Amino acid sequence: MAAEQGARTRRRLSTEERREELLAVGARLFSESPYDDVWIERVAEIAGVSRGLLYHYFPAKRDFFAAVVERESVRMLRMTAAVPGIPVREQLTAGLDTFLEYVEAHAHGYRAFHRADAAGDQAVRKVYQRALAAQERQILAALAADPEFGAVLETRPDTRLAVRGWLAFTTAVCLEWLRGSDLSREQVRDLCARALLGVVAP
Repeated sequence: MAAEQGARTRRRLSTEERREELLAVGARLFSESPYDDVWIERVAEIAGVSRGLLYHYFPAKRDFFAAVVERESVRMLRMTAAVPGIPVREQLTAGLDTFLEYVEAHAHGYRAFHRADAAGDQAVRKVYQRALAAQERQILAALAADPEFGAVLETRPDTRLAVRGWLAFTTAVCLEWLRGSDLSREQVRDLCARALLGVVAP
């Protein structure tokens, strides 16, 4: 009886809250299993909604996956955001630690995202371009605010291109690392850090 009353009095989720709940379930499932092994029916079951309702929010599985990736990209930007007053060299190490820990924990989703982008999936490609632009802006803003690197941006018109190239490099390194590289997370972090500092150092 108490359970029935609890079900009746359970707070009704808003559209945005329900969408967030579905994306959170998707993020977990895509991190645990390859893309093809994640079923929409399972997402709906875990979230306690009908399959029809899930498709009301996301017309197709690929749209759902793209939305999950976008949510996680925004989350990662917040987690790696620059802290004013802390040198870039120090923040780079901490940011890469956070990023690589996330990549390792969400290996299936990370690989699926980049496979879909490489295959030209338009839903994922749009998410990828937005995420890439946001990462570029975040890194360039941190460099501009740093006493060591700020002046470089004013005299080096190639810095933006260098940062974009570094993001592509880091992606390639991470994908190879996930295939079974002998390098530790710390070694991958140091490799990526040296690569960025090497192209933007004064």
